[in-house]
Amino acid sequence: MQAKSADIDAALTAVTPIDGRYRARTRPLSAYFSEFALIRYRVRVEVEWYLALAENSSFRAMAPIPAPIQERLRAIYEDFQLEDARRVKELEAETNHDVKAVEYFLKEKVSALDPGLPLEMVHFACTSEDINNLAYALILKEFSERELIPAIRKCVGRLADLAHRYRSLAMIARTHGQEASPTTLGKEMAVFAARVERQLGQLRRQEYLGKANGAVGNFNAHHFAAPEVDWLAHSRRFVESLGLVWNPLTTQIESHDFIAEMFATVGRIDTILLGFCRDMWAYISIGYFSQKAVKGETGSSVMPHKINPIDFENAEGNFGIASALLEHLAGKLPVSRWQRDLTDSTALRAIGTAFGHVVVALAALERGLGRVEVNERRIAEDLDDERAWEVVAEGVQTLMRRHGLPRPYETLKDLTRGRRVDSGVIREFIESLALDDAAREALKKLSPRSYAGLAAELVERFAPKPER
Repeated sequence: MQAKSADIDAALTAVTPIDGRYRARTRPLSAYFSEFALIRYRVRVEVEWYLALAENSSFRAMAPIPAPIQERLRAIYEDFQLEDARRVKELEAETNHDVKAVEYFLKEKVSALDPGLPLEMVHFACTSEDINNLAYALILKEFSERELIPAIRKCVGRLADLAHRYRSLAMIARTHGQEASPTTLGKEMAVFAARVERQLGQLRRQEYLGKANGAVGNFNAHHFAAPEVDWLAHSRRFVESLGLVWNPLTTQIESHDFIAEMFATVGRIDTILLGFCRDMWAYISIGYFSQKAVKGETGSSVMPHKINPIDFENAEGNFGIASALLEHLAGKLPVSRWQRDLTDSTALRAIGTAFGHVVVALAALERGLGRVEVNERRIAEDLDDERAWEVVAEGVQTLMRRHGLPRPYETLKDLTRGRRVDSGVIREFIESLALDDAAREALKKLSPRSYAGLAAELVERFAPKPER
């Protein structure tokens, strides 16, 4: 009970909604974007660099480290605890330098683990950015693979399920907000599913770059202190051993172009889903989707009948905030004065906030999709046999063109533009046309319900498949 109260207090006193109001939804992000997580990832990079030096037979300053000691060294970051992070922060209070504090912390750990291990090989030839860039690359890669991609894939699965289930459910389309040629509900869901799936493919193929080349990217200290080592090969092996792509040409910082690429991709996903939320809001407003009532929930403080589309509104708002942050970071991070300035350091600390809003938006969208139901009766009303027959005018005039009748577009425009047209008007018009029996019969079978083209086939052939 006390722990729960502490969580509530933390949420109430948080500055941002990511750690406050939405804390329950964003808690998994602390494993990637918290100060604790950043320190742990830095320790991981430092340990792996230390082990890589020992494994390089050309680097005579270190002897090979026995496997049991290697395991204990890796346990420093694998079993990293809050008390370890507190110790790093104590050291940082003395050094006023966050990465130097990690170095000193690791030296304490290495000394306690085995006094025979060379302490000064910790952080050997490294600049802070050798540690930071690799830490952030790992953070983004592992967050994307473990959290972000599965959440987006789940959303695509929801949309794909709607697409295939309702691929043949005819529906009036709307262009410019006006009734237009019919489509199917499933095909409209499929459009969004396919758009997000395409961007998701790019996110899956994203490269995560890293560098380990010293203060200005030239291996100055490495080559001067140990010229016998092939530092290019060593650096590449080390970066790739972390599951990253080696970048050999950098200044002091890795150029962050891959981060800009990733953020642009996520921003496009945000934009697509923001548009979807607005469409769903509109479909709900005209009754094409109904929302399940949740017992005990209040829609309005004064109007008791309301069930508002709050989940889609919440998702839209958070997608917008996330996109704004991601756009700023994608434009800012690749720009650095000369060999480096510090503006990227503070900007990078905002990536958790950006992805926090992405996660909140995806969770809201998931809830929204989970409580809507397709209102087939309401959709059918707009396709009623005695209403909206003007939407088949496109088909009529196109068939007239094929059969060489004069002024087909202009004739249908005079008949239908700006007015309601029922089946009787259209059928009377068809009887007046000089067409062969086959063409006339095709027109007689035409109706708003039947005039959906290849919508169902498009879904079957090209829409992402639902997850089973």
